[in-house]
Amino acid sequence: MLFDFIGKRKLWYLLSLLIIVPGIISFFVQGLNLGIDFTGGNLMQVKFEKDVSVEQIRDSLGQFDLSQSPVQPAEDNQFIIRTKVLTEDENAKVIEAFQDGLGNLEVLRNEKVGAVIGQELTRNAVLALVIASVLMVIYITIRFEFWFAIAAILALLHDVFVTMGIFSIFQFPVDSAFVAAILTIIGYSINDTIVIFDRIRENLRIKKKEELPRVVNLSISQTLARSINTSLVVIMVLVSLLLFGGETTKGFSLALLIGSVSGTYSSIFTASPLWIDFHRTLAKK
Repeated sequence: MLFDFIGKRKLWYLLSLLIIVPGIISFFVQGLNLGIDFTGGNLMQVKFEKDVSVEQIRDSLGQFDLSQSPVQPAEDNQFIIRTKVLTEDENAKVIEAFQDGLGNLEVLRNEKVGAVIGQELTRNAVLALVIASVLMVIYITIRFEFWFAIAAILALLHDVFVTMGIFSIFQFPVDSAFVAAILTIIGYSINDTIVIFDRIRENLRIKKKEELPRVVNLSISQTLARSINTSLVVIMVLVSLLLFGGETTKGFSLALLIGSVSGTYSSIFTASPLWIDFHRTLAKK
């Protein structure tokens, strides 16, 4: 029996809105929890004489309410620590706390970082997104038709809004890797959507006498196993990276995980139903 994906499309739209709308409200009310890459702050590189763990450094930073600061381990017992903007006195107290609690250390670098890099990265990412969207619209229009392209772009925006919304609601830290994760999500999501659209196009040629919703339901059903299996493999890798990849990659892994789940959902439940609605609206005119 063929599952009616298209007949239940209002339910899928409602489920999407239940996540997207609170995310948009949260974005305008409290924004994103931007890290040092976007707001500026202090960057410190230190080398300890004895072996020290990231957790021990976080415990020391916790005295100054800095335990959530990114701490990146490097070779030879070195660590790169990014914090919010500190005064010279606060900076000296942090180093003193390290020496008292973790032993002698050498400060290799200690400087304030501006927000310019993050602003440039965001600007370039937005530019890349706009150019990529235009190119995708042109490509999908040539290969399929214009309204397939618009449905695919809206499905991509769905994934971006879901990911950014969840990060805003739960105030997960956002660093420059988050931007890379958003761009990766867009590439992943469009790939899955194109596979379903391709099957719809093939079935439209074969089953000319079938009703359009039935052809779309059949196409989604035929690609469903492929979409879910591919996504499950990606999700398993991302969950492993999230659990065992360390603090440095946690934000990147989490954004990719949310985006991958959302991308799978939008490819199945959003893109094709949107195309059906566009098609029906145009047919009535």
